[in-house]
Amino acid sequence: MIQTPFTDPAVMAELVAKMLWEIKAVHFNAAEPYKLSSGMKSPVYIDCRKLLSYPRVRSTVMDFAAATLMRNAGFEQFDCIAGGETAGIPFAALLADRLGLPMIYVRKAPKGHGRNAQIEGNMPEGSRVLVIEDLTTAGGSMFKFIDAIRAAGGVVDHGIALFFYGIFPEAEQRFDDGKVKLHYIATWRNVLAVAREQKLFDEKTLSEVEAFLDAPLAWSGRNGGVSSLG
Repeated sequence: MIQTPFTDPAVMAELVAKMLWEIKAVHFNAAEPYKLSSGMKSPVYIDCRKLLSYPRVRSTVMDFAAATLMRNAGFEQFDCIAGGETAGIPFAALLADRLGLPMIYVRKAPKGHGRNAQIEGNMPEGSRVLVIEDLTTAGGSMFKFIDAIRAAGGVVDHGIALFFYGIFPEAEQRFDDGKVKLHYIATWRNVLAVAREQKLFDEKTLSEVEAFLDAPLAWSGRNGGVSSLG
């Protein structure tokens, strides 16, 4: 495990943003926007799974995740780490190893019947479970896993995303209503700041990305995508 002195949240966010650009896990394209599964058009795209293919980057990001949790949640707050099928599973294994905790994973849909039909691994009744995802947009997928863990007798008060979109107000509302504290390392604002600092794109592209982050649905509607969700 790489020991790092960089435990300041702003420094961790900036470094993760720089790593994402270096491994080409993030992309900006305002001229030909990406179409998301929701029907939204977006000038930004991210694939956090690429982190797994770069051991030094992967190790540092997991150190940051552990530091974020210890700073914001505490040192002895969890009995188990849970990853959601499929992208969350390897990151759950890495984080569980960092923290010296058991790991489980949660299926997207039940397999068979019974209380633990969605849970793979050992989760005793009343276990305090941390749910980890590589990426959280508005929280919908994380809460599918949280609900399954709670239904199986686990206690979930915290979740962590390595990357959080941070642009949808309904995300904060969903976590508040669900009584879950969301921890995260970096957001699109951090990625944009690094792109500006390193002059990775022309000003028009950067301005379009910023306009999307300020009002994503309005930007989508102007560019041929949906302008409302639900």
